[in-house]
Amino acid sequence: MKKYVLSAILLVAVSISTKAQFSLGVKGGVNYSKISTDNVNSTSVAGYQAGLFARFGGGFYVQPELYLSSKGGKFDSNANGTNYTGNVKFTTLNVPLLLGGSFGAKNLNFRIMAGPVYSYLMDKKENFSANFAGAYADFGNYKNSTLGYQAGAGVDIGPITTDLRYEGDLTKVNDNYGQRQNIWALSVGFKFF
Repeated sequence: MKKYVLSAILLVAVSISTKAQFSLGVKGGVNYSKISTDNVNSTSVAGYQAGLFARFGGGFYVQPELYLSSKGGKFDSNANGTNYTGNVKFTTLNVPLLLGGSFGAKNLNFRIMAGPVYSYLMDKKENFSANFAGAYADFGNYKNSTLGYQAGAGVDIGPITTDLRYEGDLTKVNDNYGQRQNIWALSVGFKFF
């Protein structure tokens, strides 16, 4: 089994090194996130993201990233004539590993990408109405880490790079009430080399 894994890693390394392209940069941007929930209305909240990325390859590339992100959701429900409201904001450390393809000229190319993302919860702020906890027990019992996916497109103009991505959860942020996080993110970055 180890031989197969090492062979696969070697094959990827050789295919990337034949292109001999490497970029390292910083990125930042905004996102709009929402926690979809069964039986409760949810709306999006605005957040941020900021961090680092590396890109290995040319036409086909691998792009690992490491960035901080703020995301969450707002909730409201009206059951039996009573209003319930809540607001959740997370700060997470995100580690996506994207596979992509690029096409175009050296100083103007277009990209598509997709891959898994691991998110670790670093901070959580919750604000629920007093009657919310009684009506929805364990609603705010969120997991410390989740696995998701990202897919999107981007463009590079010289050293400037922009991405528009969608992120969805493969695991629920809370098993109760079917809570899943989904995010639209727009970022701008700068490649140092």
